[in-house]
Amino acid sequence: MTDPVCPKTGASMHRGVRPMTLEYKGAHTTFDMPGWYCDASDESIHTGEDMKVSDRALNRLKAATEGLPLPEEIRRIRTKLGLTQEAAGELIGGGPRAFQKYEAGDLLPSRAIGSALALLDHDPSGLSVLHARPHVAAPESPPSGLRAGD
Repeated sequence: MTDPVCPKTGASMHRGVRPMTLEYKGAHTTFDMPGWYCDASDESIHTGEDMKVSDRALNRLKAATEGLPLPEEIRRIRTKLGLTQEAAGELIGGGPRAFQKYEAGDLLPSRAIGSALALLDHDPSGLSVLHARPHVAAPESPPSGLRAGD
């Protein structure tokens, strides 16, 4: 986006950051929100990349409020266990891209994933239990007698 104009005043907008406060269940967080801002009004324009900043800040606030692990804690536990992001998603749950999203702050882990990580952080030998479980690949076609969507 190049040189947008304020939809309210017609004045030129400039790229910058401004403090933004989010609230979730009575908890608050303030962070620097990037965007295009108008000095003559309170208008702002935010790109998709800008919105990732607020989405991640909200996810951090929700995680802290709900007792879920923060992205850096998830990364610490995964590396302590010696797992790649893909292997962690397959063994612990969420799928092959889940831990990439958890660690970037783009996705909150479920309470079950958070609990599994807490247990594995406390006792990494529990990973052997997950390795021993059979892993069933998704069938390429539905079982006989069923149609896709049944």
